[in-house]
Amino acid sequence: MKEKMTSFDIALIISELNQLILDARIDNIYQLDHVTLLLKLRQPSQPPLHLLIEAGKRVHLTSYTLEKPQKPPAFCMALRKHIRNGRVVDVQQHEFERIVTIKMSKKTGEFQLVSELFGEGNIILVSPQNEVLHALTYRRMRDRNILRGEIYQHAPPSGKNPLHLTRQEFDEITGFGQLEIVRALTKFLSIGGLYAEEVLLRAQVDKNVPCESLKEQEVDRLFVQLRQILSVIAAGETESRIMIDDKGGQIDVVPVPLEKYAHFKQKMYKTFNEAVDEYYMAMGVKEKVFEATEEVERELERQQRILQSQQKSLKDSKRKIELNRKNGDTIFAHLGELQHLLQKVVDEKRYGKSWNQIISELEKERDAGHVPAIYFHSLEPRRLILNVSVEDVSFSLNLRHSVQADASGYYTKAKKAEKKLKGAKKAVRDTEAKIGELQRGWIKQAKETGKHPPKRRKKAWYEKFRWFRSSDGLLVIGGRDATTNEILIKKHMEPQDIVFHADIHGAPFVLIKTEGKTPPEQTIAESAQLAASYSRAWKEMFGALDVYWFAPQQVNKSPPSGQYLKKGAFMIHGSKNYVRRVPLRVAIGVDIKKEEQPIVIGGPVEAISKQTNNFVEIVPGKHSSSELAKHIRRLLAKKTPKTLEKQVLDIPLEEIQKFIPSGRGAVNLAVRR
Repeated sequence: MKEKMTSFDIALIISELNQLILDARIDNIYQLDHVTLLLKLRQPSQPPLHLLIEAGKRVHLTSYTLEKPQKPPAFCMALRKHIRNGRVVDVQQHEFERIVTIKMSKKTGEFQLVSELFGEGNIILVSPQNEVLHALTYRRMRDRNILRGEIYQHAPPSGKNPLHLTRQEFDEITGFGQLEIVRALTKFLSIGGLYAEEVLLRAQVDKNVPCESLKEQEVDRLFVQLRQILSVIAAGETESRIMIDDKGGQIDVVPVPLEKYAHFKQKMYKTFNEAVDEYYMAMGVKEKVFEATEEVERELERQQRILQSQQKSLKDSKRKIELNRKNGDTIFAHLGELQHLLQKVVDEKRYGKSWNQIISELEKERDAGHVPAIYFHSLEPRRLILNVSVEDVSFSLNLRHSVQADASGYYTKAKKAEKKLKGAKKAVRDTEAKIGELQRGWIKQAKETGKHPPKRRKKAWYEKFRWFRSSDGLLVIGGRDATTNEILIKKHMEPQDIVFHADIHGAPFVLIKTEGKTPPEQTIAESAQLAASYSRAWKEMFGALDVYWFAPQQVNKSPPSGQYLKKGAFMIHGSKNYVRRVPLRVAIGVDIKKEEQPIVIGGPVEAISKQTNNFVEIVPGKHSSSELAKHIRRLLAKKTPKTLEKQVLDIPLEEIQKFIPSGRGAVNLAVRR
């Protein structure tokens, strides 16, 4: 599998990015790990895009939901400081090298985010003065430095830029002498071995031919085929695909059909960004499975070694029990003879004989077959130990003790060994259980690790507003700010809708999309609650507020003579229908559907309770939105089945914060659900 994007890959990615992300603003920046950035990009009236940059490897848009660290690293914070809200004005590939430059415009000037995708890789933020502001890795090198405050310089080119190469310049390839043409192409141009081989295949030139042996017609064909591949990529007339082997494994991802891969299966994609996203996501999952499997294998080997040691200890304990019991039994079976032998040794020593004399006499009697000397084996004078051998059982007797005491000592040792045996048996059982658990968990872990992260859900058009589905199933939408208030009334208000506004300055307009139906009283009450809860009254810590509703025909943008209406403000003419003392409260919950990621929903309590049992009710309070969102997420996770708890805990806090009015609040402790 290919690990790094080629120059050809980057050329097409850049072409697509210039169509997709130009004029987008950088909404946020996340650093997923030491070498990977995720840029969230927003465009007017468009769902956000997410650009993934992995130093030394890849740059592409991703549709997957990726886990973000709770605390951004210093590099990420520095990028947020300088380029957050910057407008993307250009995306470039430097000289057909594996270098991507994203140019962003801000009031302070034009910044560059340079992604180096060769070698170990790097990501560098360059100031409007072309100085290095920040980098993933700072380096001193022979040909340039990546140091803060120094002028940024690109790495020296790895070869000639094939996009600007003339036919006359291409003739220089023959000057590489005896070097094979395939190696010369990779050295001469900024292309890798894959495309060097592809050019040779298409031109029908043997890749092992020495450069000096090339004929002019062969050089012509090589140049034509190179230009043909480049022109297809430059025109964007590509056929992006992932190459798959017979076992279903990925081989490569390419922007154009390659003769080298003609015999492989192919999976086609509309854009190269989609193909690359799928390819690298599968590669990342495979790497995680491999790492997880290696870790389990190492732990299994360790537990197997522990088990072998424990089983040996178990055998030793059993052997000691049998031996000590046999020694004790043998002593009692020959108690008289052994007492006589021990006493004989003690008495002779007391009568003044030397140890050598005693040993010599006992050996003679043993050899003559006299009892009890026949049991004598050896004597250890220094330790006062008499070693005997009875019925092929050998053991020791202490000259200081009685024979009965020695027998008792052997039985005591057997009992101690029995206790150790119980512990050894338990240890073996525990280790066997661990091994079994590891073996069972191995498959489960591989399956879990092998899952792709969920794809980012495509949001409906109304999700950029405040919204909920009423208890009666009608869509209710409200403005988030002056801009969305303006869009809501001008673009989405229809004659059959009903319009709501709280009786306070600084409140959203709210629409019931009636679809020509008469909304029930419950939907009226819920819509009024949305209008009240997301007004300035929440910030002012009101408990309740009056709300009025009216027909779309009563709304216009024409102020009285001499007056001016601000953005998001409208004139209301005629009578109004009031809903009095509407309580300020909001429910935030998760809707979990089978095989889908959890969706955060929010709105009036009665409406949300019809959609899910897993919700938390909040009221005006002093807790910040981030603090409150963390608390809500924890509460929602506790109410979720264990199998789905992690999914809820992985919900980005901003998804919950979107439903917290005015950025502050508190969990309604008076409610127990």
